[in-house]
Amino acid sequence: METSKMIPLAVNGGVGFGAKLTPKQLITLGTYLDEDSEIELTTFQQMIIRVEESKLEEATAELEAVGFSVYKVGNYVKSLRTCNFCKGAEEEGMPVAIELNKRIAGQEVPFTLRPAYTGCPNACGEPLINDIGVIKRDDHYELYVGGKAVGEDARTGILLQDKLSPDELFELVDRVLAIYRNNGRKRERIAKFIDRFGFENLKREVIVS
Repeated sequence: METSKMIPLAVNGGVGFGAKLTPKQLITLGTYLDEDSEIELTTFQQMIIRVEESKLEEATAELEAVGFSVYKVGNYVKSLRTCNFCKGAEEEGMPVAIELNKRIAGQEVPFTLRPAYTGCPNACGEPLINDIGVIKRDDHYELYVGGKAVGEDARTGILLQDKLSPDELFELVDRVLAIYRNNGRKRERIAKFIDRFGFENLKREVIVS
């Protein structure tokens, strides 16, 4: 008997006020899991499940219908990691975070890329130790690149540009990802890419005077 191919999916509750799930979401998730199935919980607020290839479209549609966000697993931009947005949607920049996630999550890149966002300078979402980090400061945004949380070469991200409007932020992130996608080597993390390509070179390529 031929075994159906299992495809991994990354699932989370979307960009919102913390990592919260509803009973309806958990029940729907359970319909695609055997009783012995294991769910991998990642540090990026995602659950990795495996679904039969023949049920992939059906599972994705049903999971999204109950409020899950579903992403491919592999060398893609991960969904935006956030803090808990303790002061409210508008003050913490929730609409901007949601729009940024829609624009970049799932894009192909040379190596898995982890973006993070925080709604204030406390940086609870850890944007400074992720590949791309965004901090909201007052009514504007700062973009950091090249952070790395683990390894002997762990480091904080470098400020690429500050005082960005939402549209300027979206466009700058798009340009950074395009440069990385077109010039990065296979399985080269963005931190290593920046070291090789040169931060000042990246800055000249992406910042419009």
